[in-house]
Amino acid sequence: MTSAATSSLSSRPLRRIDLTIKPYMESDDGIAIWQIASTVIPLILCCIAIGTLTNHLTTASVIFTPILFALIVLFLSRSFSLMHDCGHHSLFRSKAANRIAAFILSIVHAMPHHPWSRGHAFHHKHNGNWNRYRGPSALTTLREYETKNKSAQFTYRLLRHPLTLLPGGFYYLVVKPRAALFFGFIELIAKAFADAPRMISTGQGFNLWLYIKNHKSSFFYTKEEVYDTIANSICVALAWWWIGSAIGYWHFWILYASIMSVSAAIMIAVFFVQHNFPGSYASGEEGWSYFKGAIEGSSFLIMPPALNWFTADIAYHHVHHLSERIPNYRLRTCHEENQNNFNNVTRLQLHQLWECFSLILWDEDSSQLVSVKAAVPVD
Repeated sequence: MTSAATSSLSSRPLRRIDLTIKPYMESDDGIAIWQIASTVIPLILCCIAIGTLTNHLTTASVIFTPILFALIVLFLSRSFSLMHDCGHHSLFRSKAANRIAAFILSIVHAMPHHPWSRGHAFHHKHNGNWNRYRGPSALTTLREYETKNKSAQFTYRLLRHPLTLLPGGFYYLVVKPRAALFFGFIELIAKAFADAPRMISTGQGFNLWLYIKNHKSSFFYTKEEVYDTIANSICVALAWWWIGSAIGYWHFWILYASIMSVSAAIMIAVFFVQHNFPGSYASGEEGWSYFKGAIEGSSFLIMPPALNWFTADIAYHHVHHLSERIPNYRLRTCHEENQNNFNNVTRLQLHQLWECFSLILWDEDSSQLVSVKAAVPVD
């Protein structure tokens, strides 16, 4: 190939066809089983150890409790990443195996997997399109922010402050699914009481089972989400009762609430910085590109090997968004195979993460994520 041809190829925009992706989309059940076993078994052992150690205040408990706490949070991060892969049907070969594994891991995190994975799939489908995004990291536009009063602006900033990730994370994992289920049942009962007399008086009759089957909830998109949330909530409640009765309910809830809050906060934070970073692709509906969303709207988070292991290589987020069918255990190899084509992927160092949390506004005019300080003049 001539130098002119080489120059032409290097100067044209990157296309998906230029990347080697398909060979890395193959799942391996053996690796998947080992990943789950090497995550869940140590996690259970660490939980037993911290429950035992914190029964009494001793020198050993003072020394080892913080270590065990950190290990549990890290193993939970890995467990969540594996559950996330199951939602993309990439961890195991078969859909059934992924669904079973996802349900088991969802009990660990107290979060029904099916509703979450549906919402997460929507995120993948529209990544970089800030007109479409809905979720824990949703942003308002600069124009909308400027129309809010001072109180509403303060509330908006407060709810997106990194410290709110602790209570917010616990709410997102543990409280929100149960609240949706509770209010969904209230809505169903209220609607049934309102509709039953009318249906009976008009001769239609009222079949409760058929009514429930045809009911469309405001809190769930599909019946499968309802069933999954009910099953998850029953299993989680039984686990809470069993562990609480074994070590004491106050003891359990203090440990559980603190561990789950930190774990959820870390998971949400990692997700946030991998899409909200300086220069991130921030398009509206018009002109949006799935490919640009993956390459320019997903960061490559540079972390030590140990942290990559505990997050199941989710730091290679640009590769994950190129194809969610690539299992976590092939992300790094896929990146290395294609790294010469990833010049437009933003590399984020750990010391840069704090800057990402200030990017809480979307400027439609400049197609950029911006901070309040940079975008709004100080009075």
